[in-house]
Amino acid sequence: MALSKNRIKYIRSLELKKNRKADKVFLAEGPKLVGDLLGHFRCRFLIATAEWLSAHRHLAVEDVTEVSEEELSRASLLKTPQQVLAVFEQPDESVDISVISRSLCLALDDVQDPGNLGTIIRLADWFGIEHIFCSPNTVDAYNPKTVQATMGGIARVKLHYTSLPELIASLEDIPVYGTFLDGENMYTQPLSAYGLIVMGNEGNGIGDEVKRLINRKLYIPNYPAERETSESLNVAIATAVVCAEFRRQAAML
Repeated sequence: MALSKNRIKYIRSLELKKNRKADKVFLAEGPKLVGDLLGHFRCRFLIATAEWLSAHRHLAVEDVTEVSEEELSRASLLKTPQQVLAVFEQPDESVDISVISRSLCLALDDVQDPGNLGTIIRLADWFGIEHIFCSPNTVDAYNPKTVQATMGGIARVKLHYTSLPELIASLEDIPVYGTFLDGENMYTQPLSAYGLIVMGNEGNGIGDEVKRLINRKLYIPNYPAERETSESLNVAIATAVVCAEFRRQAAML
């Protein structure tokens, strides 16, 4: 069956959040990413070259279309299409917030860049963090650029969009961490194996409303301390540095 113009138009429409939200779907491209997501999310339909399909003869997907490289390039949002493209259904976002009292979780306060969010999801997957709570103004986790940047991590990390002030205010006696220039040196503080790590917006950091609710303020020291340096770290890099120290301390217990 040939790839119809309507299907190409539909695939390309998924670049917009309103269209993804209306159908509760998202787009993934490339053998590694699509392979990682199959089995984790219900696949609405898949298009692929003969080469990819010949290596995946036992797909549990009902709607599969074989396409040429040229047809794939017309549908793809990538500059260099990669053999396969799939549309998956978004999962249910419901969560029991008690996970924060049992495990380490992340919260993102208005992170705007799709690449940053995708990298943070990938980092969370690497460090065994299974839940990320996002403010409503954080970029959509199912933005195609975000999905690509997760490198498959979105299959194992659950994203929840919610009011962070309400979420944090509902937590009782649970550590809530955030990074600030006036915080305590992260490497001299005992860090919990559970709780919430809040990371802020690329330009403005953590908002005032959320900042007031944070009970553990941390600082990532530059080195050496007296040397003139950059004003701040990229939010994804800062997340990696913080998560690495939390996991290092947990491994020492």
